[in-house]
Amino acid sequence: MSNGENRRNGPEFRTAPLVTSAAMVGAGTLIALTGLAIGFQHLLSATRRWVNEMEVPPRELARLKWTQARAAMAAGTSAWQNGTQPDPSRRASAMR
Repeated sequence: MSNGENRRNGPEFRTAPLVTSAAMVGAGTLIALTGLAIGFQHLLSATRRWVNEMEVPPRELARLKWTQARAAMAAGTSAWQNGTQPDPSRRASAMR
């Protein structure tokens, strides 16, 4: 290797293709974000319409189901703690 050689340590990049690719990536990102915003807005409005058309609002339905679950839990706890009393009429019919 002579002193007259112009040797670099890394690759040579041309700026024009890099600037073009960065601009295209930026434009694509902007288009993608716009598409996501439009899709999200549509889903939100469709969900609102669906909830408004319901006979029973979701909050009341959740409260009703919670009350039913608590009643079932109380009944199960009571049956587990107190046990069940045998029904004499069922025992007699089973022995026949």
